[in-house]
Amino acid sequence: MNASSPLSLTLRVAEVRELNPHIRMFRFMHPGGQALPGWTPGAHVKVRVELPDGSADLRHYSLIELEGLAGAPGFSPACYTIAVRRDPAGRGGSVYMHDRLHAGVTVEVEAPRNDFELKPATGTTVLLAGGIGITPLASMAARCRAIGRPVKLVYAGRSRDSMALLPELQALLGEDLQVHADAEANGAIFDVDGFLDGLAPDDHLYVCGPKPLLDRVLQASERRQWAPGRLHFELFSSPVLETGDQPFEVELAQSGQTFEVPVGQSILDCLIEHGCDPLFDCKRGECGVCATPVLSGEPDHRDYVLSRAEKDSGKVIQICVSRAKGRKIVLDI
Repeated sequence: MNASSPLSLTLRVAEVRELNPHIRMFRFMHPGGQALPGWTPGAHVKVRVELPDGSADLRHYSLIELEGLAGAPGFSPACYTIAVRRDPAGRGGSVYMHDRLHAGVTVEVEAPRNDFELKPATGTTVLLAGGIGITPLASMAARCRAIGRPVKLVYAGRSRDSMALLPELQALLGEDLQVHADAEANGAIFDVDGFLDGLAPDDHLYVCGPKPLLDRVLQASERRQWAPGRLHFELFSSPVLETGDQPFEVELAQSGQTFEVPVGQSILDCLIEHGCDPLFDCKRGECGVCATPVLSGEPDHRDYVLSRAEKDSGKVIQICVSRAKGRKIVLDI
């Protein structure tokens, strides 16, 4: 089950607007026009979606607010705004949002939660977005501008026509917005090492984007021995298949149940499918809620929570993203 029981809201889709051929913006309002619970930059809502097999699930979408009001005292917005990139190769949530939601439809939305807070800091707040990972960082940029906090935003993507909110961000930030489009750099991806070398020692970096970008930033910051708390991040993609992934068995020691975890399915989703009720929240290996003791077997760690020592011990696993390296793993649940 989820780690908490947040307020669930039934909201009406007030507007759907195409930002580019792949990304749509959605605005949700209370059917009676009441103000909605406030939120701070970096927050997300969970929207209930229907998957191709008819089952329901929740999808995280970061909230967007470009006036700098999010986080201000008394902020109670009239609507929630999100942007969703359609991913035909995904699990079906984004396709549902694009194909099934239109103005007037009602949806279940969990009240905002923030696991990616904008922290007080000296120096410049530097924001690095990859693709649709721009959504939480746009709200952070707007809030920094509103309160006079130095901010710079770097937005990386394949091409400008695949990016969302570019005109709004250019108007908001001017020269403090840097855009890297692979198509304009002869296909070269964003230079993370050069970017980090250009930051001042007291700058704080916020990163949101796909796993390859985040992995490169984490590795580069570790090589530079950055102080803890200087790098803040959120992963903006679902777990992906890796070369060599194989099915394996998971045994639940407390009940004696054993299940086969196929390629392409997480331990967590396998347990849910078989009627188990494990604790979880983010499903991206970031929050740590689904940490589970390992009694035997070797974990294939793919999370962003455990320390190197914890991973090397092999005694705990984040079941939402990590797998087993061998044929079987036994968990203490």
